[in-house]
Amino acid sequence: MDKRDLKVAVIDMNNGAPNQGMRGIQEILSRFRHENNINLTFDIFDLRQKGEIPGIDYDTYISSGGPGSPLESKGEKWENDFFNLLDEIEAFNASSEEQKKYAFLICHSFQLACRKFGLGNVTERRSNAFGIFPITLTEDGEQDEIFDGITNPFFSVDSRDWQVIEPDFAAFEAKKAKLLAIEKERKHVDLERCMMSIRFSDEIIGTQFHPEADPVGMKMYLLQEEIKQAIIGLHGEQKYLDMLNSLDDPARIVLTQRVILPNFLNKAIGNLQEA
Repeated sequence: MDKRDLKVAVIDMNNGAPNQGMRGIQEILSRFRHENNINLTFDIFDLRQKGEIPGIDYDTYISSGGPGSPLESKGEKWENDFFNLLDEIEAFNASSEEQKKYAFLICHSFQLACRKFGLGNVTERRSNAFGIFPITLTEDGEQDEIFDGITNPFFSVDSRDWQVIEPDFAAFEAKKAKLLAIEKERKHVDLERCMMSIRFSDEIIGTQFHPEADPVGMKMYLLQEEIKQAIIGLHGEQKYLDMLNSLDDPARIVLTQRVILPNFLNKAIGNLQEA
Protein backbone atom coordinates (compact mmCIF):
# COMPACT_ATOMS: atom_id res chain seq x y z
CA MET A 1 0.00 0.00 0.00
CA ASP A 2 1.36 3.44 -0.88
CA LYS A 3 1.84 5.79 2.02
CA ARG A 4 -1.11 8.16 2.31
CA ASP A 5 -2.67 10.34 4.94
CA LEU A 6 -5.86 9.11 6.63
CA LYS A 7 -7.53 11.45 9.08
CA VAL A 8 -9.94 9.67 11.45
CA ALA A 9 -12.48 11.12 13.90
CA VAL A 10 -13.37 8.81 16.80
CA ILE A 11 -16.65 9.75 18.49
CA ASP A 12 -16.85 8.63 22.12
CA MET A 13 -20.46 7.79 23.02
CA ASN A 14 -19.67 6.37 26.47
CA ASN A 15 -20.82 9.44 28.42
CA GLY A 16 -17.90 9.09 30.83
CA ALA A 17 -18.66 5.45 31.69
CA PRO A 18 -15.63 3.13 32.09
CA ASN A 19 -15.23 0.93 29.03
CA GLN A 20 -12.76 -1.07 26.95
CA GLY A 21 -14.24 -0.09 23.58
CA MET A 22 -12.34 3.17 23.14
CA ARG A 23 -9.05 1.45 23.93
CA GLY A 24 -9.90 -1.27 21.41
CA ILE A 25 -10.66 1.25 18.65
CA GLN A 26 -7.42 3.13 19.30
CA GLU A 27 -5.43 -0.11 19.33
CA ILE A 28 -6.86 -1.12 15.92
CA LEU A 29 -6.07 2.32 14.45
CA SER A 30 -2.50 2.25 15.77
CA ARG A 31 -1.91 -1.29 14.49
CA PHE A 32 -3.39 -0.44 11.08
CA ARG A 33 -1.10 2.60 10.81
CA HIS A 34 1.96 0.48 11.61
CA GLU A 35 1.11 -2.56 9.48
CA ASN A 36 0.19 -0.49 6.40
CA ASN A 37 2.87 2.20 6.76
CA ILE A 38 0.43 5.09 6.37
CA ASN A 39 0.19 8.47 8.06
CA LEU A 40 -2.99 7.74 10.00
CA THR A 41 -3.93 10.31 12.61
CA PHE A 42 -7.01 10.34 14.82
CA ASP A 43 -8.78 12.73 17.17
CA ILE A 44 -11.27 11.76 19.90
CA PHE A 45 -14.52 13.65 20.43
CA ASP A 46 -16.38 13.15 23.72
CA LEU A 47 -19.86 13.80 22.36
CA ARG A 48 -22.35 12.88 25.09
CA GLN A 49 -20.35 14.16 28.08
CA LYS A 50 -18.67 17.24 26.60
CA GLY A 51 -20.71 18.00 23.48
CA GLU A 52 -17.70 17.59 21.18
CA ILE A 53 -18.51 16.83 17.53
CA PRO A 54 -16.09 16.56 14.59
CA GLY A 55 -16.42 18.67 11.47
CA ILE A 56 -16.69 17.37 7.93
CA ASP A 57 -12.93 17.68 7.34
CA TYR A 58 -12.14 14.09 8.35
CA ASP A 59 -11.77 11.20 5.90
CA THR A 60 -13.27 8.58 8.19
CA TYR A 61 -15.49 8.47 11.29
CA ILE A 62 -15.81 5.73 13.90
CA SER A 63 -18.57 6.20 16.50
CA SER A 64 -18.49 4.00 19.60
CA GLY A 65 -20.99 2.16 21.70
CA GLY A 66 -22.20 3.52 25.01
CA PRO A 67 -24.59 3.04 27.93
CA GLY A 68 -28.22 3.97 28.32
CA SER A 69 -31.37 4.20 26.25
CA PRO A 70 -31.12 5.08 22.54
CA LEU A 71 -34.65 6.53 22.82
CA GLU A 72 -34.34 8.96 25.72
CA SER A 73 -31.90 11.25 23.87
CA LYS A 74 -34.53 12.37 21.33
CA GLY A 75 -34.19 16.11 20.84
CA GLU A 76 -31.02 16.48 22.89
CA LYS A 77 -28.36 18.71 21.35
CA TRP A 78 -25.66 16.06 21.23
CA GLU A 79 -27.97 13.67 19.38
CA ASN A 80 -29.01 16.37 16.91
CA ASP A 81 -25.32 17.16 16.33
CA PHE A 82 -24.65 13.47 15.66
CA PHE A 83 -27.55 13.19 13.21
CA ASN A 84 -26.47 16.42 11.49
CA LEU A 85 -22.99 14.96 11.03
CA LEU A 86 -24.45 11.84 9.38
CA ASP A 87 -26.46 14.13 7.08
CA GLU A 88 -23.31 16.11 6.23
CA ILE A 89 -21.40 12.92 5.40
CA GLU A 90 -24.20 11.73 3.12
CA ALA A 91 -24.49 15.15 1.47
CA PHE A 92 -20.73 15.25 0.85
CA ASN A 93 -20.77 11.77 -0.68
CA ALA A 94 -23.75 12.64 -2.89
CA SER A 95 -21.94 15.70 -4.26
CA SER A 96 -18.49 14.15 -4.67
CA GLU A 97 -17.89 11.82 -7.61
CA GLU A 98 -14.50 10.48 -6.51
CA GLN A 99 -13.54 11.22 -2.92
CA LYS A 100 -15.87 9.80 -0.27
CA LYS A 101 -16.12 9.98 3.50
CA TYR A 102 -16.73 6.81 5.52
CA ALA A 103 -18.43 6.12 8.84
CA PHE A 104 -18.57 3.04 11.10
CA LEU A 105 -21.24 3.04 13.82
CA ILE A 106 -20.98 0.68 16.81
CA CYS A 107 -23.75 -0.51 19.19
CA HIS A 108 -25.36 2.64 20.67
CA SER A 109 -24.41 4.65 17.57
CA PHE A 110 -25.89 1.89 15.40
CA GLN A 111 -29.17 1.94 17.34
CA LEU A 112 -29.42 5.72 16.99
CA ALA A 113 -28.84 5.53 13.23
CA CYS A 114 -31.48 2.80 12.85
CA ARG A 115 -33.93 5.09 14.65
CA LYS A 116 -32.93 8.11 12.55
CA PHE A 117 -33.40 6.26 9.27
CA GLY A 118 -36.51 4.34 10.40
CA LEU A 119 -35.09 0.94 9.51
CA GLY A 120 -36.52 -1.02 12.43
CA ASN A 121 -38.06 -1.00 15.89
CA VAL A 122 -35.66 0.02 18.67
CA THR A 123 -36.78 -1.80 21.84
CA GLU A 124 -35.51 -2.72 25.27
CA ARG A 125 -34.55 -6.37 25.68
CA ARG A 126 -36.22 -8.60 28.26
CA SER A 127 -32.77 -9.21 29.75
CA ASN A 128 -29.23 -7.99 29.19
CA ALA A 129 -27.23 -9.67 26.44
CA PHE A 130 -23.59 -10.01 27.37
CA GLY A 131 -21.01 -12.46 26.12
CA ILE A 132 -19.30 -13.85 23.05
CA PHE A 133 -22.00 -15.01 20.65
CA PRO A 134 -22.24 -16.42 17.13
CA ILE A 135 -23.65 -13.98 14.56
CA THR A 136 -25.14 -15.04 11.23
CA LEU A 137 -24.37 -13.28 7.95
CA THR A 138 -27.20 -12.77 5.47
CA GLU A 139 -26.68 -13.30 1.73
CA ASP A 140 -25.84 -9.60 1.39
CA GLY A 141 -23.45 -9.90 4.32
CA GLU A 142 -21.62 -12.82 2.73
CA GLN A 143 -21.02 -10.65 -0.36
CA ASP A 144 -20.01 -7.49 1.55
CA GLU A 145 -16.31 -6.60 1.57
CA ILE A 146 -16.45 -5.59 5.23
CA PHE A 147 -16.79 -9.28 6.15
CA ASP A 148 -14.16 -10.55 3.70
CA GLY A 149 -12.10 -13.12 5.61
CA ILE A 150 -14.69 -13.83 8.33
CA THR A 151 -16.52 -17.10 8.93
CA ASN A 152 -20.30 -17.59 8.84
CA PRO A 153 -21.35 -17.66 11.56
CA PHE A 154 -18.64 -15.56 13.21
CA PHE A 155 -18.15 -14.65 16.86
CA SER A 156 -18.12 -11.25 18.52
CA VAL A 157 -18.69 -9.53 21.85
CA ASP A 158 -22.31 -8.51 22.35
CA SER A 159 -23.18 -6.20 25.24
CA ARG A 160 -26.58 -4.49 25.25
CA ASP A 161 -29.88 -3.87 26.95
CA TRP A 162 -31.46 -2.60 23.72
CA GLN A 163 -31.95 -4.03 20.24
CA VAL A 164 -33.27 -3.21 16.78
CA ILE A 165 -35.85 -5.70 15.51
CA GLU A 166 -38.61 -5.93 12.88
CA PRO A 167 -36.77 -4.53 9.84
CA ASP A 168 -38.83 -2.16 7.70
CA PHE A 169 -37.89 -3.47 4.29
CA ALA A 170 -39.69 -0.66 2.47
CA ALA A 171 -37.44 1.80 4.33
CA PHE A 172 -34.42 -0.39 3.51
CA GLU A 173 -35.30 -0.30 -0.18
CA ALA A 174 -35.94 3.45 -0.19
CA LYS A 175 -32.55 4.11 1.42
CA LYS A 176 -30.81 1.35 -0.58
CA ALA A 177 -29.64 -0.06 2.75
CA LYS A 178 -28.73 -3.72 3.23
CA LEU A 179 -29.17 -6.02 6.22
CA LEU A 180 -25.82 -7.80 6.58
CA ALA A 181 -26.07 -9.84 9.78
CA ILE A 182 -28.65 -11.05 12.28
CA GLU A 183 -28.72 -12.56 15.76
CA LYS A 184 -28.15 -16.28 16.15
CA GLU A 185 -31.21 -18.48 15.79
CA ARG A 186 -32.64 -19.63 19.12
CA LYS A 187 -35.10 -22.41 18.29
CA HIS A 188 -36.26 -22.70 21.91
CA VAL A 189 -37.01 -18.96 22.21
CA ASP A 190 -39.97 -17.45 20.39
CA LEU A 191 -38.47 -13.98 19.96
CA GLU A 192 -37.61 -11.85 16.95
CA ARG A 193 -33.94 -12.10 15.94
CA CYS A 194 -32.39 -8.66 16.14
CA MET A 195 -30.42 -6.93 13.39
CA MET A 196 -26.68 -7.14 14.01
CA SER A 197 -25.23 -5.22 11.05
CA ILE A 198 -26.57 -2.86 8.39
CA ARG A 199 -24.94 -1.14 5.46
CA PHE A 200 -26.75 2.19 5.55
CA SER A 201 -25.03 3.29 2.33
CA ASP A 202 -21.92 2.44 0.31
CA GLU A 203 -19.89 4.51 2.77
CA ILE A 204 -21.74 4.15 6.11
CA ILE A 205 -21.99 0.84 7.95
CA GLY A 206 -22.99 -0.14 11.47
CA THR A 207 -22.86 -3.11 13.82
CA GLN A 208 -24.86 -3.95 16.94
CA PHE A 209 -21.91 -6.02 18.17
CA HIS A 210 -18.43 -4.80 19.13
CA PRO A 211 -15.84 -5.49 16.39
CA GLU A 212 -13.24 -3.54 18.38
CA ALA A 213 -13.33 -5.95 21.34
CA ASP A 214 -10.14 -7.91 21.96
CA PRO A 215 -9.07 -10.65 24.40
CA VAL A 216 -6.96 -8.29 26.53
CA GLY A 217 -9.79 -5.84 27.13
CA MET A 218 -12.39 -8.52 27.66
CA LYS A 219 -10.22 -10.38 30.14
CA MET A 220 -9.60 -7.18 32.12
CA TYR A 221 -13.35 -6.59 32.16
CA LEU A 222 -14.38 -10.13 33.07
CA LEU A 223 -11.87 -10.44 35.91
CA GLN A 224 -13.40 -7.50 37.79
CA GLU A 225 -15.09 -9.08 40.81
CA GLU A 226 -18.30 -7.08 40.38
CA ILE A 227 -18.61 -8.12 36.73
CA LYS A 228 -17.73 -11.74 37.53
CA GLN A 229 -20.43 -12.02 40.17
CA ALA A 230 -23.01 -10.27 37.98
CA ILE A 231 -22.42 -12.72 35.10
CA ILE A 232 -22.47 -15.76 37.39
CA GLY A 233 -25.66 -14.47 38.97
CA LEU A 234 -27.37 -14.03 35.62
CA HIS A 235 -25.95 -16.90 33.59
CA GLY A 236 -24.17 -19.32 35.96
CA GLU A 237 -20.52 -20.08 36.67
CA GLN A 238 -20.09 -22.39 33.66
CA LYS A 239 -21.13 -19.61 31.27
CA TYR A 240 -18.60 -17.31 32.91
CA LEU A 241 -15.80 -19.88 32.59
CA ASP A 242 -16.75 -20.55 28.95
CA MET A 243 -16.40 -16.82 28.21
CA LEU A 244 -12.92 -16.72 29.72
CA ASN A 245 -11.80 -19.88 27.94
CA SER A 246 -13.00 -18.68 24.53
CA LEU A 247 -11.15 -15.35 24.62
CA ASP A 248 -7.91 -16.65 23.11
CA ASP A 249 -9.55 -18.83 20.45
CA PRO A 250 -8.10 -17.47 17.16
CA ALA A 251 -11.35 -18.31 15.35
CA ARG A 252 -13.48 -16.16 17.63
CA ILE A 253 -13.11 -12.51 18.69
CA VAL A 254 -9.42 -12.45 17.69
CA LEU A 255 -10.49 -13.03 14.08
CA THR A 256 -13.36 -10.53 14.26
CA GLN A 257 -11.10 -7.79 15.65
CA ARG A 258 -8.49 -8.48 12.97
CA VAL A 259 -10.94 -8.41 10.05
CA ILE A 260 -13.92 -6.05 10.27
CA LEU A 261 -12.61 -2.58 11.23
CA PRO A 262 -9.36 -3.11 9.26
CA ASN A 263 -11.48 -3.97 6.17
CA PHE A 264 -13.40 -0.74 6.73
CA LEU A 265 -10.16 1.26 6.96
CA ASN A 266 -8.76 -0.47 3.87
CA LYS A 267 -11.79 0.66 1.87
CA ALA A 268 -11.32 4.24 3.06
CA ILE A 269 -7.60 4.40 2.27
CA GLY A 270 -8.22 2.69 -1.09
CA ASN A 271 -10.75 5.34 -2.00
CA LEU A 272 -8.28 8.10 -1.12
CA GLN A 273 -5.63 6.53 -3.35
CA GLU A 274 -8.05 6.30 -6.26
CA ALA A 275 -9.16 9.91 -5.76
